[in-house]
Amino acid sequence: MPPAAAVIGTPAASCQGALLAEARHQDTVFMMGDNPALPKMPERPTLKDFFLLRFGQIPRMHLLQSARVARENGLGEKVIMACLLHDIAIAGLLSANHGYWGAQLVGPYVDAEVAWAIEKHEALRYFPDESVGYRYPQAYVDYFGPDYNPPGYIRREHEAARRHRWYMTSRLVTINDIYSFDPAAVVDYDEFEDVVGRNFRQPEEGLGFDGSPVAHMWRTMIWPNNFL
Repeated sequence: MPPAAAVIGTPAASCQGALLAEARHQDTVFMMGDNPALPKMPERPTLKDFFLLRFGQIPRMHLLQSARVARENGLGEKVIMACLLHDIAIAGLLSANHGYWGAQLVGPYVDAEVAWAIEKHEALRYFPDESVGYRYPQAYVDYFGPDYNPPGYIRREHEAARRHRWYMTSRLVTINDIYSFDPAAVVDYDEFEDVVGRNFRQPEEGLGFDGSPVAHMWRTMIWPNNFL
């Protein structure tokens, strides 16, 4: 079942009625469990399981490449961890407002500074800071056109973030963000097992089953096609 908001205004918007009609047949039921087209997740999934079993190749490698660049640049583990997770919502959940979704998704399991950096990179990436060598990405000109103007709330977020004590943590995420994905570069998740082990509080029950305020978001990635 696709998310309703994602198909409004498209031909796929009629799929809900079609599926409801199909379910009237006695030999047809809605998906409520594992999708056989997806790799089966373990009973107590870890962050690594989501990277390997639920994230698409391009966003997964983008995260890993960004984290590697941050490490090669000699940055601290908070920045490396934020780079490793900054686009996690795009990788497994949804793209719109991904900084905010991503920060919420990992908030219970990482340092508050890491979550803040992930959230604020949503706005900071649109605004250059020549004092630290950050320029507006050429990729954004290609993606959105040369005349794209971020909405007012993004501008307000940027201004507030510039005044925050953790500004540079989030700014370093944008600096080490790989805006042009290199399909030839191969980075293994295991390169960051040590960083994750020290900076990500993996729940014993498994992500999605620890009763946290965001557990449902992880479960949505485990069973993304459930009807309800």
